[in-house]
Amino acid sequence: MLMEKYRTVKAFDEMITKEGGLRPQYETLGNRLEHMGLGELVRRKSKAEKALFSSGITFTLYGEQGSEDRILPFDIIPRIIRADEWAALEAGLVQRTLALNAFLNDVYGKQHIIRDGVISREVIESSPGYLPQCADARPAKGIYTHISGTDLVRGEDGTYMVLEDNLRCPSGVSYVLENREVMKQIFPELFSNLRIRPVSNYPFRLRQALAYLSDKANPTIALLTPGIYNSAYFEHSFLAQQMGIPLVENKDLVVESDKVYMKTIRGLKQVDVIYRRTDDTFIDPTVFRKDSLLGIPGIFRAYRKGNVALANALGTGVADDKVVYAYVPDMIRYYLKEEPLIANVPTYLCFREKDRQHVLKNLDTMVVKAANGAGGYGMLIGPHASIEEREKFREKILTDPRGYIAQPMISLSTAPTIVDNPVLNTSEGKIEPRHIDLRPYIIFGKDCYVLPSGLTRVALKKGSLVVNSSQGGGTKDTWVLEN
Repeated sequence: MLMEKYRTVKAFDEMITKEGGLRPQYETLGNRLEHMGLGELVRRKSKAEKALFSSGITFTLYGEQGSEDRILPFDIIPRIIRADEWAALEAGLVQRTLALNAFLNDVYGKQHIIRDGVISREVIESSPGYLPQCADARPAKGIYTHISGTDLVRGEDGTYMVLEDNLRCPSGVSYVLENREVMKQIFPELFSNLRIRPVSNYPFRLRQALAYLSDKANPTIALLTPGIYNSAYFEHSFLAQQMGIPLVENKDLVVESDKVYMKTIRGLKQVDVIYRRTDDTFIDPTVFRKDSLLGIPGIFRAYRKGNVALANALGTGVADDKVVYAYVPDMIRYYLKEEPLIANVPTYLCFREKDRQHVLKNLDTMVVKAANGAGGYGMLIGPHASIEEREKFREKILTDPRGYIAQPMISLSTAPTIVDNPVLNTSEGKIEPRHIDLRPYIIFGKDCYVLPSGLTRVALKKGSLVVNSSQGGGTKDTWVLEN
């Protein structure tokens, strides 16, 4: 039997119960996998990887030896989420998005949340993502968080929790869309037998939300990329192509009379909405980083005057700060008068004396993160760290308490994954549990739309809890079932 040697670890397994049976949503898939056998499964995995590579679906990995384009590892055993489970997640994600958007409007406006003592001014103004230049710069339709990706994890009891928010330029949705197309080729019979919610309308919904930001009936929309050397350039070009909008770099845009224009073979054409994949502080060298070679001089002034809409709005980075993240449940209560539907992972803020002392006494059991780190960098996983590594983080925390948070180590849920890089047409390889997380994508336009799927990231190294692609992680397709 294909799964008879599969052994769950001390974590919630998405497919297999503690008693060793299949969870209901996996029964059709499980039976199909048993019928196929490992050799056929390995063959289809190789076919999927070749399809992804031939499509140019790569990301750029930067290291000491320079940059390298490589395929994002893909596992063909999908993650499956029940309809009722997804409905609860969807409600919680919409709630969180609305609260964060209200917070950003407030913190760059009248700052009621600070005056009422829910969050301190010092916490906000010490965040690198807070841009005082954006004060009173109201974005189009009052929307800051047009596109967001919220990272979710499950604890040992199977309860979903929010690990972090991604509001600046959340990446990865292109892998969701391309993974699904490949899976349709690999498992056509399953898509015939299971009612799996589609993801193909994401580009349409994204374009619809971007167009909503303009009062024009047919606005000109463009996607701004930092260029071909950006690690997510594939995604930028893919989304622009899927939406049918031009992909532009800063050299393609110019500001005249506080309006943004795109250079075309027929002359200048005004741009009404820009989906930017350039970081906030690089977008206008006359206002933010003077050394930016990626920005468009004058675009911030055009944005302040309402002559161009930017998605996401400038200044959203303050809500990505992991210290500010700890206050999101309070934001939900403050702005929406509701209790959070999805809880945060318990979080200790090292700038608080009591929290800091607890963290320093328990470094061997905690995960410590840089408040503004990303990509799996700047982390200490206490139980897996050496004494020397823990001591280095002790000094970092004491030197910069505001710069670090800590959380108890969560044994992320696991899912069956093909490991050992099997070779085509052989039965090499095996199926083992690997830790995963989930990044759903939310589009905020006229209303909030949650893509019925998400990027399931997999820590391919045995026992690892770091799922980031920059740290060797891979992905799975995420199937949300219809009722």
